Amino acid sequence: MKPTSQAEKHPESLIELLNGFEEGQNRVLDYVNRLERLFALREPDVMSFVPEAVDRFGRLRDELSRLESISPNPSSPLPLYGIPVGVKDIFHVNGIPTRAGSKLPLHLLEGLEAESVQTLRSAGALFLGKTATTEFAYFAAGPTRNPHNLEHTPGGSSSGSAAAVAAGLCPLALGTQTVGSVIRPASYCGVVGFKPTFGRISTAGVIPLAPSADHVGFFTSDVAGAERVASVLCGGWIPEDGPPAMVLGVPEGPYLRETSQNGMSCFCQTCDRLRTEGCEIRPVQMLSDFEEIVRRHEALVAAEAAMVHGRWFRDYSDRYHEKTSELIRKGQAIAPDVLDRCRKSREEVRRDIGETMERFGLSALVAPASVGPAPRGLESTGDPIMNLPWTHAGLPVVSVPSDMSGGLPVGLQIIGSWMGDERLLRIAGRIEGILRRHLDEKGKGGVSEKKD
Repeated sequence: MKPTSQAEKHPESLIELLNGFEEGQNRVLDYVNRLERLFALREPDVMSFVPEAVDRFGRLRDELSRLESISPNPSSPLPLYGIPVGVKDIFHVNGIPTRAGSKLPLHLLEGLEAESVQTLRSAGALFLGKTATTEFAYFAAGPTRNPHNLEHTPGGSSSGSAAAVAAGLCPLALGTQTVGSVIRPASYCGVVGFKPTFGRISTAGVIPLAPSADHVGFFTSDVAGAERVASVLCGGWIPEDGPPAMVLGVPEGPYLRETSQNGMSCFCQTCDRLRTEGCEIRPVQMLSDFEEIVRRHEALVAAEAAMVHGRWFRDYSDRYHEKTSELIRKGQAIAPDVLDRCRKSREEVRRDIGETMERFGLSALVAPASVGPAPRGLESTGDPIMNLPWTHAGLPVVSVPSDMSGGLPVGLQIIGSWMGDERLLRIAGRIEGILRRHLDEKGKGGVSEKKD
């Protein structure tokens, strides 16, 4: 076990970095140099980034030089000026190949740079590189390890992005979620994950898994940073002013019973802490048809994945992992009328959740972000069941660190109303402040390393 540096213990806040860049106290080049040293120390163990054939940090310094020639005034910078970003390896980025965690020929996976990447680039971001992903953003695990314990999964499919932020290797990383691939790894790795309302961040230039369920999201170390990034990436962003109402619903019923005993214990304690700090917690019976929602979402993902991969799978089926192959073959057997029913289900579930929230006067819903802490082993990326209904409905969700269990993080997911992303992040910021005080008191908020 190696000693853990301060940077490893507390990943740097995106907002603090930006403030330092503006004031000249922590200039971008100094930060890049420091990041290079940390990268050499941590990345060989965590394996969160896809290796590059070129000098990664030489390329990053070249990007910085070009940025400085375009926007040379640090006192009036672009909104994400100088922020290094990790990008899940299903996004196209000019000059960096897209592999999608697969063994398919690279030329098949080429495409125009993702709109989200272009938006970040225009906002002054730098691109540290591609982060590791499961094969085509499904369940075939990549090489990445959980920075809190290298023997445990970081989650999937945005595994590299979550682990990179948790290890302090970048303050911002892009991911995607089709079932639970932002919120679950955020919970496992102890960082903030944000999945906005469906369609609010463009998926153009991202290799799809199931277009009707694919969301672009991202990871940061805190909610303030997530708000800044969301204001850049989410169309039509209107900041919320004033303190939000804190009436939080707990979705009791068959959904909540999916949580493990350990996960439920942490969740109940978290609710008690929020209640003590003035939040109103209202138990609400909902999602009575949860099992049917799960079946519909799984069928939708399988059927659309089969359509996306039709030609590739026909020509290169032997290069697919068995888990991805199983999904595609399952999807090929789903009839068009069944797929149509599954797509319509999204709006029905969204409407039902919205009506429930309105009827009970809820500001947001809260639930465990995962069934429990990250499982031991790297073959499985964990169970996304706690994230599925909110993804199916396309609702915005934030995961914030809420507790530690056996040295591993546990997250709380906060679910907002349709197109209520701005309000959701304000609520999440209030909750984060309460829970961070608890984590600081426990003294277990930092990253530790455990190796074989």
